[in-house]
Amino acid sequence: MKYIKYWLLAALAVLLILTASIPRITEPPVQETQEPVQETLPYWNASSPVMHSIMDYVQEVSDPSSEMYVNPAERIAVFDFDGTLYGELFPSYFDTCLLMHRALHDEGYTAPEEIRAYAQELEYAYDHGLPEPESDLSGAQCLAQMFAGMTVEEYRAYIRAFMDTPVWGFENMTYGEAFYLPMRSVIEYLDGHDFTVFVSSGSERNMVRELITGTLDEWIPADRVIGSTFALSASQQGEKAGRSYELKEDDAVIMAGNLVTKNQKTNKVFSIIDEIGQAPLMVFGNSSGDLSMARYALQHNGRGYMLLCDDTVRDYGNTETADAFAQKCIEYGLETISMKDDFETIYRQESHRK
Repeated sequence: MKYIKYWLLAALAVLLILTASIPRITEPPVQETQEPVQETLPYWNASSPVMHSIMDYVQEVSDPSSEMYVNPAERIAVFDFDGTLYGELFPSYFDTCLLMHRALHDEGYTAPEEIRAYAQELEYAYDHGLPEPESDLSGAQCLAQMFAGMTVEEYRAYIRAFMDTPVWGFENMTYGEAFYLPMRSVIEYLDGHDFTVFVSSGSERNMVRELITGTLDEWIPADRVIGSTFALSASQQGEKAGRSYELKEDDAVIMAGNLVTKNQKTNKVFSIIDEIGQAPLMVFGNSSGDLSMARYALQHNGRGYMLLCDDTVRDYGNTETADAFAQKCIEYGLETISMKDDFETIYRQESHRK
């Protein structure tokens, strides 16, 4: 009996050991399902369809496994400047604001009477919400004439000084800060996908180069800025043509006082051919002056995106103008960007419209 008792105890011990060694069967933890986070661009509304159109297209042409893949050397993007990367409604283009300042408010300079009268009419119209006055004068030619005799370095320094001027119609923002933050993020995104980015502006090219210094030149160096051209001369050149004059040791390069080419509409196509040498894959603009280069991109299987000046709260937009231009873009086969609906932020966050 005693041996049976010991045997039972031993068997119980063995059973306990075996039971402990059997792995427990437990229910797996419930995994919470999460929707994948969709990539967005800074300063854009996350639900913006055109933002996702831009990003999807860039991803497709950058993916070697995609049928739409494009070699990096052919990934060219061209942006207009005023109204596309930079505000043009304070109260007009930067170069027009510079014209009024130079002609009317520069105490060290006396403008020709005809230009001064034109600038006074412009300023009065803008201050009173009137249409821009008609004139036979070319604003670009007026600017070229008013800076005649300055060296290129003096001219750029003048622009830099004016960039510190507070923007008309806004608080806490200077002309040097008046860039569209969402469009800057597009440029950075394109650069990150091996696009070569150019600016093609109707404004004079050295003016634009100065404006983007410290803001966009990280992605758009000076040699990728295309713009209108002001004539240059050597300080001792006189009436001799540049092709027959040799620069002297003590010569300075100065502004000659004439407009050579206005980089607008079809001229933008010609300048792209001359200065880039191939059609862009993507074009961004905001006005009829940009439609030709957008069409040129479409002719070569590219894409075009146009901004609409439709924000009347954070900017001085005009919905009638925006609606008419949107219809034109539809006819051209271009996608539109609504500043009101697609931009979460437009300008630097500390600034606001008066």
